Amino acid sequence: MDTRPHAFEPPAPIPRTHIPSKLEIVRTVLRNPLELWGEPSYTLPWIETKFFFERTFIINHPGLIRHVLVDNAANYRMAEVRQLILRPILRDGLLTAEGPVWKRSRKAMAPVFTPRHAKSFAGKMLDKSSEFADRFNAVPPEGQVEDIAVGMAELAFSILSETLFSGDVVTTSDNFADDVNSLLHRMGRVDPMDLLRAPGWVPRLTRFGGEQVMDRFREVVRQTMDQRKARMARDRAGVPDDFLTLLLELDGPEGLTLDEIEDNILTFIGAGHETTARALAWTLYCLAHAPHFREAMEQEIDSVIASGAEPVEWLDRMPHVRAAFEEGMRLYPPAPSINREAIKDDVWVTPDGKHLHIAAGTTALVMPWTLHRHVLHWEKPRAFMPERFLPENRTRIDRFQYLPFGAGPRVCIGATFAMQEAVIALAVLMSRFRFDAVEGVVPWPVQRLTTQPRGGLPMRISPRSKH
Repeated sequence: MDTRPHAFEPPAPIPRTHIPSKLEIVRTVLRNPLELWGEPSYTLPWIETKFFFERTFIINHPGLIRHVLVDNAANYRMAEVRQLILRPILRDGLLTAEGPVWKRSRKAMAPVFTPRHAKSFAGKMLDKSSEFADRFNAVPPEGQVEDIAVGMAELAFSILSETLFSGDVVTTSDNFADDVNSLLHRMGRVDPMDLLRAPGWVPRLTRFGGEQVMDRFREVVRQTMDQRKARMARDRAGVPDDFLTLLLELDGPEGLTLDEIEDNILTFIGAGHETTARALAWTLYCLAHAPHFREAMEQEIDSVIASGAEPVEWLDRMPHVRAAFEEGMRLYPPAPSINREAIKDDVWVTPDGKHLHIAAGTTALVMPWTLHRHVLHWEKPRAFMPERFLPENRTRIDRFQYLPFGAGPRVCIGATFAMQEAVIALAVLMSRFRFDAVEGVVPWPVQRLTTQPRGGLPMRISPRSKH
């Protein structure tokens, strides 16, 4: 592993050293929840506290995380505050559904996201990545500046649209990435009424105007469904057996309602591509400050592509590319918090034999943002060091100290899909171009639905000179 003393530390809030007042907490949560967490959140295995009169465990111990998310997952439901934020957007989509609806949805979608099926998408991922890269063919030798956050959102959406919906997503905007940004800015943030646990019908002033954006998204989904249903009625044999068709065929008493199908399509169009897009952008930014590792990646990419390996093999044959993306997700986890709430009283036995009591109603807060930067788990936790994820080092990482896709029954169903997509996209882009930092640009991470760069992420794109 690289142990150089000057490994790049990308921008992130410095842990607080004082306990904030309630007013300061509210202001920080509204502005950017990532700036709230104090030093204990990055140094202690767990913290018991009260957050707006609610007992909360902030959990950073892998054993306790496993207990909550896996071993006794049935005793932990989605936390109320999380649902107050996300349900207005996703309703009964897979990320927010509970109980029988979630079980039906998860079971129905599982066949699409098996590793075997995900591999069948590799060719389309390569095609859309190459098509996206072609737009930079005319870039001058000195390069040109582009907002890579927007670009990666466009790329991830085009891949998702082509693979899961066979290109049949009906968009109502020339720049769908802007629509996603607008939706998450207006709807995917904490409102004071959420902190006070106000019912959903109480207006959220921070989301004023978000309903119009939401209506546009719902219109996209309805038109997409109607278009495919019409094709299925005309010629079922001529319709692709993709994610969209699979969902629509579940319409019925034993499957999903049309509203639930709409919610799940919206979930994958919006949140499904947003997470990968953000992680790709942050990875490219960090690599611009780690030239030694970027060069190793370029050599690996050039070698694998020159060998004629099919894109379905790239995930396994490009360990440096995969490691860089994994390290990007460690420092900037796409989903920076996992919120659960205990249904009944619970007890976890600590490694030294003590009993930790978790009362019913307690919020169990597992935060990949702090977990991934925790001093008990990581060498130089704030530094970008992809070497830690290379095969010879990967075994040192506990399964429950690294949670970019969550864990347990609600682990991200598209994890394999996303990893393959990211490696192929990075390999295609980096085989042809260099992505460098723009002088004076310091992107600041902000938590909305995902970890976003405030104000975008401009980078200089230039052709690679190969010797």
